Amino acid sequence: MYEPREDSYLICSVVGKYAKGYVLDMGTGSGIIIEKVLKNNVKKIVAVDIDPEVVKHIKKKFKNKVECIESDLFSNIHERFDIIFFNPPYLPYGHEEELKHIDLIGGKKGNEIVKRFLKEAPKFLNKDGKIILLLSSLTKRRGLFNSYRKKIITRQKLFFETLYVYELKLK
Repeated sequence: MYEPREDSYLICSVVGKYAKGYVLDMGTGSGIIIEKVLKNNVKKIVAVDIDPEVVKHIKKKFKNKVECIESDLFSNIHERFDIIFFNPPYLPYGHEEELKHIDLIGGKKGNEIVKRFLKEAPKFLNKDGKIILLLSSLTKRRGLFNSYRKKIITRQKLFFETLYVYELKLK
């Protein structure tokens, strides 16, 4: 299970402003985003993770407050959301962090999982829905946002990278 780090805390810093209506926490990991979402008045929270152990942990931790689904991105999702939070694996292979945190590796360029997510996401967004996505300056971002209007809502400079949280809306 991915333990919260700088990236988790950065995306959590904006959750209160965006958590409304029907909320999806993609790649829920430790459930830190859910903890913040639960402080808002939302209609429904769905947590998704590919790891069955994470799903089991989240179901136990949040009991009946959250629907938790084992899914490879949207493969087992059948509804639409007002907001989707995603702190994905975003580092490219070969980065020194790979040895310590394999769950941060998002593919050869660091963006393969994010590309797939962004391609599938429009089918799962309500009208005027938004995605809150965290990425690193080490992630290849060119061409990622072609279908979206993007806005950087916060950032954090670390010693080897800058983390960005984007607000994305469909064009």
